[in-house]
Amino acid sequence: MEKIKEIIKKVCTREIIFYAIFGVLTTAVNIGTFALMTKILKWNENTSNIIAIIIAVLFAYITNKDLVFHSKAKNIKEKTKEFIKFIAGRAFTMVVEFVGCFLMFKLPIPEIISKCIITVLVIILNFFISKFFAFKK
Repeated sequence: MEKIKEIIKKVCTREIIFYAIFGVLTTAVNIGTFALMTKILKWNENTSNIIAIIIAVLFAYITNKDLVFHSKAKNIKEKTKEFIKFIAGRAFTMVVEFVGCFLMFKLPIPEIISKCIITVLVIILNFFISKFFAFKK
């Protein structure tokens, strides 16, 4: 039992908890923005989806930079470099998600299970890319 408590203590850090909270909020921003544009503004679904994704990624960048990983970038050059790394990381995991789902959908398991497995992988990759690449101290 002590080993389990020790593992939980190591895994449930403030950083990971905040990453999870802001991940949920990023998803809410994405879906909420999409719903606002399609249901209230009556915009095209594809246009709305692209805009919602962009807004959600920007929200994720700001919250991850300031509240999760506490970026130390000081000048515009450092901030620009950090932003480009963050976007590059997200673009990479978008490709991982697409290719992973493409491959997993060929397996004899339900598509939703495949999608969930790949989504968990992408979330974990995004965390490590943000921590050790985009917002590296």
